[in-house]
Amino acid sequence: MFSASIHEVATALQLVFNRVADDAAHDSGFVQRQSKLTGGVFVRTLTFGWLHNPQATLEELAQTAADSGVSISPQGLDQRFGPRAAACLQQVLAAAVTRVLATDPVAIPLLQRFPGGVSLMDSSTLVVPDALAQRWPGCGGTTAADGQAAIKLHVRFNVLNGALQGPFLHSGRTADPTCDAALAPLAPGTLRVADLAYFNLQTFADLNEQGVYWLSRVPPGTRVVDAQGRSQSLAEFLAQQTGESVDVQVRLGSADRLPCRLLAQRVPAAVAEKRRARLRDRQRRKGRQYRSADPWALTQWTLYVTNVPESMLNLEEALVLGRCRWQVELLWKLWKSQGRIDESRSQKPWRILCEIYAKLLGMVVQHWVLLASCWSQPARSLVKASATVRRHAPELAVTMGHGQLVRSTLQRIARCLQRGCRVGKRRREPPTHQLLSSFAKPG
Repeated sequence: MFSASIHEVATALQLVFNRVADDAAHDSGFVQRQSKLTGGVFVRTLTFGWLHNPQATLEELAQTAADSGVSISPQGLDQRFGPRAAACLQQVLAAAVTRVLATDPVAIPLLQRFPGGVSLMDSSTLVVPDALAQRWPGCGGTTAADGQAAIKLHVRFNVLNGALQGPFLHSGRTADPTCDAALAPLAPGTLRVADLAYFNLQTFADLNEQGVYWLSRVPPGTRVVDAQGRSQSLAEFLAQQTGESVDVQVRLGSADRLPCRLLAQRVPAAVAEKRRARLRDRQRRKGRQYRSADPWALTQWTLYVTNVPESMLNLEEALVLGRCRWQVELLWKLWKSQGRIDESRSQKPWRILCEIYAKLLGMVVQHWVLLASCWSQPARSLVKASATVRRHAPELAVTMGHGQLVRSTLQRIARCLQRGCRVGKRRREPPTHQLLSSFAKPG
């Protein structure tokens, strides 16, 4: 893991967009003879061109190349999109995500209780043209999200120090736990927060052995063994609770019976009704009925299980940390709504694939710049800050061959971000950073 100072970010950018890009162009066969359109120029043109304007036309991209001293027509650029160009961009992206940059821990005591930070994990799927099914096979379903060709993006995201692992690319049919299992184990003392797709009792037992903390939602149908040794469904167990909250030691599962804490908070009736409405909508979309009463009963509760001891984390704190999971959802939302990683002006399969790789590279660059400029501020607005980074993208592209100029541009971006890009405090529906900051150090 590397420190995300401005110097380190500048060094990483120059390495990736110069030497790594040139090597990838030769390895992939994209560049086979001496040419002004080197791998570095090509990758910079697409990455920073689309980072600046995710809907940039070929004419605008050709102008970006011209800023780097390379004259190429829009038609000539269009002709370069093919299997070799895609292989080049994919290789550069793979090299970029191996450089995990982190910054100083954000000044939030609740997050700092975990020496390894708070690690979120999630995936998102991009549907690609069916012509790419051999390279990126999808699930082959009838809906667009389960098409013949799809790319699953997987990330780990540490909200304490901003370290981003990924996006790692897998075929659309790859299961989420399989994606995460391919990564290196988490450091001892890390808190792992994940959604239901990653719920697995054996995984939790392995994390216990590794000294890793975990906090997870609980799927309907999970069996609970209480202190008296009675095995029952979650719905049956919660039906016996008369209070508004639950924090008890239980064992999960019908066979291995993993010991943990079960945390539950009863929700207002209006919230429960909204959840039931979503369940009914899901039933209609999936065309099947829930056979168990558990999903309906669980709408009345916010539920988590964890191995973090009560002396280290109380119920209220755990519920707020559970909300942190939405930070990775917001990351996907930022990448899609602002970076438009799932959109293209083209219908050509290879250009679409090149565009996905280049835009994902742009999102990695954007994250690195944010780490070096504003991450240590708890009240940062990533939406506002990202807009500032995108505005400076053409300048970064032009200066990429000159270390001092890259650092100067990064320093200028940092000064801009220090003058704004903040989320204000709110009494109603306070943002996550405000909730996290409301807790002091334990004891």
